[in-house]
Amino acid sequence: MVKSAKILAVGGAHIDRRGQVSGAYVPAASNPGTMREDVGGGVFNALRSVVRRGVSASLMSMRGGDAAGETVARAIADAGIADLSAVFLDRTTPSYTALIDSDGELITGFADMALYDLAFPKQMRRSKVREVVAEADAVLCDANLPSSALERLVGLAAGKPVYAIAISPAKVVRLIPVLGALAVLFMNRREAVVLAGVNANATAREMIDGLRCSGLTSGVVTAGDGPVLGFDAAGAFSILPPPPRKVADVTGAGDALAGATVAALLGGQTLRAALREGVAAATLAIESADAVPTFTTATFTEALALVPDAQEMA
Repeated sequence: MVKSAKILAVGGAHIDRRGQVSGAYVPAASNPGTMREDVGGGVFNALRSVVRRGVSASLMSMRGGDAAGETVARAIADAGIADLSAVFLDRTTPSYTALIDSDGELITGFADMALYDLAFPKQMRRSKVREVVAEADAVLCDANLPSSALERLVGLAAGKPVYAIAISPAKVVRLIPVLGALAVLFMNRREAVVLAGVNANATAREMIDGLRCSGLTSGVVTAGDGPVLGFDAAGAFSILPPPPRKVADVTGAGDALAGATVAALLGGQTLRAALREGVAAATLAIESADAVPTFTTATFTEALALVPDAQEMA
């Protein structure tokens, strides 16, 4: 790993609530379960995995001047990330609430993120943003930013690699104006279907062809426990994730995959090799009750050994 690599992340860092049903989920009824609250957000979750793989990082997000905002600030500091976020004293800190079943699968999610839509376009026009982008070796962003802010950010990057996380099927369309400028876009199958313009039953080849037609030159598509698809200028490939040794919570697995993959790419690895590290991090996330897995070099190496090599697609 190149210790001197520096990455600037721009996007979500907010309160993340996860309620897990104790037994079988019953719609339109009171379901017993447990609720836990921590700090999450696509970019912030991924960035913590980037840092744990040895990359220096800074984060620019938006939060309110409330107690939740103070909680977010502490989490960023505890992660060893330089905090460049803007604080709006009269606004509520964004939050995401997920309801998951007893197997750890998502039932529904609720996003309260009006501040991102309001503030990110204005912040991207500040001179400070130009300065911090200039100091970074790469940029990581997510689709919590509106399209106008994403376009401005990519323009400021001026050819530096920009990695992006799709966030949701509803928000991935915000990335359409900048798809051709992205180094890699990380998405799940539902998000990829929207961008590729294919049906939900499309083959892997149809999916990748559709994504290339959208303007994307390199991407990663996850599909739960199915093969992870990757493509770039060298071709298309897949990696079959190993079965997790236990399933604690699938929340954050995709973000962990994105973060570890980006860290490996910054270390000079090819997408095929880097994505193996991403799959290892995702496996550790699934096995952990936390959205961002805690791992040592030894436990990461152990997980990586379980990940098969990439298989080229015809």
